[in-house]
Order: sequence, then C-alpha cells, then structure tokens
Amino acid sequence: MVPRRSRIVPIERVLRPFQEFTRIQASGGILLMACTIAALVWANSPASESYFHLWETDLTVGFGEWGLSKPLHMWINDGLMAIFFFVVGLEIKREVIAGELSSAQHAALPVAGAIGGMAVPALFYMALNFGTAGAPGWGIPMATDIAFAIGMLAILGSRVPLGLKVFLTALAIVDDIGAVLVIALYYTADISGAALGLAAIVTILLLSANLAGVRHPLAYGLLGIVLWLAFLKSGVHATIAGVLLAMTIPGSRRIDTHEFIERVRGLLDRFASKTRDPGDPNPMHGMLNEDQKAAVQALEDASDAVQSPMQNFEHALHPWVTYGIMPLFALANAGVALFGNARAPSEAPVEMGILLGLVFGKPIGIAVFSWIAVKLGLAAKPRNATWRQFWGVGLLGGIGFTMSLFIAGLAFPRGDLLIQAKEGILLASFIAGVCGFILLRFSRAPSSEES
Repeated sequence: MVPRRSRIVPIERVLRPFQEFTRIQASGGILLMACTIAALVWANSPASESYFHLWETDLTVGFGEWGLSKPLHMWINDGLMAIFFFVVGLEIKREVIAGELSSAQHAALPVAGAIGGMAVPALFYMALNFGTAGAPGWGIPMATDIAFAIGMLAILGSRVPLGLKVFLTALAIVDDIGAVLVIALYYTADISGAALGLAAIVTILLLSANLAGVRHPLAYGLLGIVLWLAFLKSGVHATIAGVLLAMTIPGSRRIDTHEFIERVRGLLDRFASKTRDPGDPNPMHGMLNEDQKAAVQALEDASDAVQSPMQNFEHALHPWVTYGIMPLFALANAGVALFGNARAPSEAPVEMGILLGLVFGKPIGIAVFSWIAVKLGLAAKPRNATWRQFWGVGLLGGIGFTMSLFIAGLAFPRGDLLIQAKEGILLASFIAGVCGFILLRFSRAPSSEES
C-alpha cells in the first residue's frame, strides 16, 4: 500500500519560512551565549593576557605589496561584520518587499514599537551623560539583539502568541534600520571624498547590473568587495557597505509559482518516460541517461529561476552568520575584566545610562508606543496577546548585546568608557532577558475584556 502524502495547508506554507528563521535564531542564540561566557571566563582567567593580545595580533591579507594589514579584531568588526550587515540588509529588503513591513497596516505596530524602543532608551542614557565624555554612547541602548530575543521566545514556545513573535522579529528589523542610519550618519571618522566617490560609482554599477538582469552571485560578490574597500577608506564605517550591497541584490524571480509548477510537472513526466526498466541487463541502468540528466539540469534551472538572488544569498549566508560570524564577534568583543573595576553608580554614568536605557527605556518605549498606536487606530494588536506580554516582549527587546557591543566599539574605541559600556551591555542584557522571560513565562491567557 502506497503511503498517503500529508497535505500541506496554506497557513503552513506561509508560516514555514518564519518557523525556520526562528529555529535558526534560537539555536544561534544558545551558541552566542556560550561564546559570551567563554569570552568572560577567558578574560578573567590567569590567561587573560593571551585573550586581549590575540585580538590585537596583526593579520595581513593580500599579495606582495598589495596587502591590507589590520588587527584581528578589526577584521572581525569591520570585515566579517560587513557580511552580518549584508544579511541584515537582505532581511530588511525581504520584509519591505513581502513581509511585515510590506504594507502600512502590517508595519504600523512594529514601527511604532521600534521608534519608542529607540527614542526612550536614548533619552534615558542622555539624562545621565549629556555634555559629558560619555555622550557619544547614546546609540548603544537603542539596539535589540534578534538572536537572543527570538531564542528566548523559542524556549517559551506556545506561551507566547505567534503574532507577538512576528511583532518582535519585525520590530528588531526596524530597529536594525535605525542602527544602520545611526552608524552611517553619526559614528563616522574624517570623510574621504575620493573614496566615497568610488563607492558611489560601484553602487551605480551594482544597480545597473540589477536593472540589466545580472543574477550571478559572483558579479555582486566582486563588486561588493570593491564597495567594502571604498567604504573602509572613506571614513563611513565599512559595514554600511554590506547594507548598501544588499539593497542592490535582485529581489524578483524569473518565473512565477504557477509557471514553476507546470514546468516541473512536465520535466518529471519527461524524466519518468525515459526511465529504463529496472530489469534491464545493461550495467548502466543504475545511472541516468542523457535525457534524464537534461531533465534534472532543467529542474535545477527552474528551481533557481523561481527563487530570487536575494533569497538565495540570505539562505546561503544566514547559517554562516548565525553559527560563525556572530559567535566569533561575541568571543572577540564580550571579554571584559570584571574584577577590580568596582565603581559607585555616580562614577559610572555610561554603564548606568546603558543599564537604565535597556532595562527600563526599552520596555517602556516599546509597550507604550505600541499601546498608543493601537488606541489611535493606527495598528491592530496581535490576536491572543495581552499588554502584559507586550511588556515582556519589550524587556526581551532590551537584550542589546551584538549591535550594542558593535556601537560601543564605535563610540568608545578603547579605554575606561568602553569597559563601562561593555559591563553595562552585559549586565543590562542579562537582567532584561531574565525579567522578560519570567514575565512571559507566567503571563496568563488574555481575558475577554482585554483589547
């Protein structure tokens, strides 16, 4: 008896990409946490000197006189993180084209929550640091680490409505847009007009390739490297090249779903008609004949045509970013000597500003701005979600970590202020994560009168 195939209902087709994304982010969050703990243990162990020395080791990439020499941590923060920002840019573009940010109705709630979740923490921070040496760090508590936040939601499972998980994911992506703009417009060094001119020329070439129908990843990869080098020399942080490159990647498909289905059916019929009898004494019967190989190749071409280069890039790079680049970034940047740095709160305004911004400013901004958007009729609250759960999700938004550490390195390249910033980020992310988890874990089901 031939087993009956299970039927995939339409809602499963819609939710499957999001569930796969969540699964990868959840496991990536665990690895990120493990690397953070490893960095802290290493930086506070008897071998701590080797930890700090390792990341300052120069690494040269190039041939002969044509080479680029940078400390290892710079290759990670300026080089590998450009790939991280490239994937962030692809996620932003996907959400704008066909996701939660594709219409004003869908985007209103996460946009409102993200605006509050960026503005209020920055105000909390500046309340303690305005006019001081710590003022440049105002962008640090604005960030949300999607890997840790989604990882927490995944552990909570069905206790959190799917609509809230989608809300937090979309909010974190809007948050990333804000972080990219802050980095590009505020955290810049001296600007080189010549390098920016080269970046503009390369960007025009990338856009032209898109309009001309170029879809091969090698073309965009090679131009992307030139774009990264131009930004590296421009004074604008090199990771912005990743986001800009992502915006030029084609998001369209060459064939639609209906055409793909019809083409695949025809090719499968062709493949089946050319299949030899299993009893054929020919020793080659276990291999494909020329007609079958042609059909398989055509199937591969059809599979490539029904997916956009943007989807292919994101699918290929997401695991590398989640399981490689982000954990390595955490290992290189989360290490801070925790002992011997005890300070009174009044002596650590940067640390306290980040702590207040992420632990209090984030949930207040996210929950209150979302509530205002719903009460004004600009957005609809997710089904089966309570406002208490919004506060829990807002606390998870206070897990700044990856992006916060990245911005901290731009605001304070070195010294005591950077140490304060890292301590504040780690402590605030831990407190916000634990409190958000507990609040969501013990949140009751919505009552009939809650709206």
